[in-house]
Amino acid sequence: VALKRMLNFNVPPVKNSTGEPVWKVLIYDRFGQDIISPLLSVKELRDMGITLHLLLHSDRDAIPDVPAVYFVMPTEENIDRMCQDLRNQLYESYYLNFISAISRSKLEDIANAAIGANAVTQVAKVFDQYLNFITLEDDMFVLCNQNKELVSYRAINRPDITDTEMETIMDTIVDSLFCFFVTLGAIPIIRCSRGTAAEMVAVKLDKKLRENLRDARNSLFTGDTLGAGQFSFQRPLLVLVDRNIDLATPLHHSWTYQALVHDVLDFHLNRVNLEESAGTESSPAGARPKKKNKKSYDLTASDKFWQKHKGSPFPEVAESVQEELESYRAQEDEVKRLKGIMGIEGEDEGAISMLSDNTAKLTSAVSSLPELLEKKRLIDLHTNVATAVLEHIKSRKLDVYFEYEEKIMSKSTLDKSLLDVISDPDAGTPEDKMRLFLIYYISSAQAPSEIDLEQYKKALMDAGCNLAPLNYIKQWKAFTKMASAPTSYGNTTPKPLGLFSRVMNTGSQFVMEGVKNMVLKQQNLPVTRILDNLMEMKSNPETDDYRYFDPKMLRGSDSSVPRSKNPFQEAIVFVVGGGNYIEYQNLIDYIK
Repeated sequence: VALKRMLNFNVPPVKNSTGEPVWKVLIYDRFGQDIISPLLSVKELRDMGITLHLLLHSDRDAIPDVPAVYFVMPTEENIDRMCQDLRNQLYESYYLNFISAISRSKLEDIANAAIGANAVTQVAKVFDQYLNFITLEDDMFVLCNQNKELVSYRAINRPDITDTEMETIMDTIVDSLFCFFVTLGAIPIIRCSRGTAAEMVAVKLDKKLRENLRDARNSLFTGDTLGAGQFSFQRPLLVLVDRNIDLATPLHHSWTYQALVHDVLDFHLNRVNLEESAGTESSPAGARPKKKNKKSYDLTASDKFWQKHKGSPFPEVAESVQEELESYRAQEDEVKRLKGIMGIEGEDEGAISMLSDNTAKLTSAVSSLPELLEKKRLIDLHTNVATAVLEHIKSRKLDVYFEYEEKIMSKSTLDKSLLDVISDPDAGTPEDKMRLFLIYYISSAQAPSEIDLEQYKKALMDAGCNLAPLNYIKQWKAFTKMASAPTSYGNTTPKPLGLFSRVMNTGSQFVMEGVKNMVLKQQNLPVTRILDNLMEMKSNPETDDYRYFDPKMLRGSDSSVPRSKNPFQEAIVFVVGGGNYIEYQNLIDYIK
């Protein structure tokens, strides 16, 4: 909603205006591109009058009779380039939108450039949009994509980090969270664990929200913000969790569709990039090997299959793709018949949309054909993505890893020795083995003896592992106070349903034999448990000493004692150091 409002020159779009939209150019930087692309497709941009969308730092031609909407970060080089655009008189008028708040001095630079270029009247509006976060789902956002290593777990936990570097990281995180709440139009109540990076974020965010509320005239939380009234009857809870409370989950091999796609494929900002294999037909001797095609697919909110199955265990997904395919095949004759009626040969999409509805037959064909073709597109997409995931599961024995790690994390008896799994040359990449061992090391109540550890180290090295992560976790485990009470993951082991091949019918294109079919029992991961305690106001040693901040309260009343005993209706969970899809899915299951 905020983006659409911005693209409409910062006035809310009128619902029923029949007129043509105002044609305009959108100029963004990489940050702006990352924010817009998961939310608005090219078609949606066009419907809003965006004829061209270009990167700020690309060679752009002057289009003197068109207004330009800029959506960029207020960085030095971006400002310089915008001033240059003004001097070169590239566009008719300029709507400057900053992703994050611009400083007064930089604003003056733009003003001076505008005066110098005699373009003051053409700078129509300058807005701070407070949109410095990326929304990937209706209920999930990330801080950034461009420079995500700057706020990563590693950046925050580097042993040699300086205080100023830490300040910068914390400010970056707080800026994004602040933007998030401005866009929501709500002031949260903040809870965080003590003595962690999460606490630093909480203190800074509390201060920033406070300062903004104190300046009543310019407060971003009054009046006509977009979210006003959306949540006004009750404030949300913001739970800031530090990644260090649970390092096993992000290392864990997952078993649900979305988490697997993220783990084993190249999946960023809701787009998955696949290398298509060159096909099995053997090329004649001496011929050049075929080049691998790269294909990318968007997994979006409008993809019904994805929405329905992204949280399902992988075997179910494979089965559902197969069912969809069969139900489509039943309708394929219908597609042929419709195309026949319409006299369309092959895949000519253009012709389909051009048809006029001169007969009742055509009308029904025109309305049902696009729907069937879209269904077909989604089936093909998920067949390709699921097949790619399945190749990884089979070649790396990921089902074995998943099951074994679940057993370790739930402290149940292991059916074979860890050393065997690590030493099995067919099971997984060196990274898979390392992840498994780290989970074992993190989850074990007492660390393995030096003699055992040496044995494991040797096996890991023989398997080609880099031991640096183990050395870090060793120090980390010695150092954390958590070591006294290892995080419990509940005692649930996945129930194997026997092998896949019995479930899948013979006609399936997913050759599943040998892959275990496991069903997950719902269990709450540490992050979910913490949320549950804080939302429902349960007393629990895990969360009783969490700090409590209420930016609306006057100072001097800071305590970790919550004011109200009422449970919260809405919550935002943010993991400092990075959450992951396993936790996201676990929270969604918990809500259900």
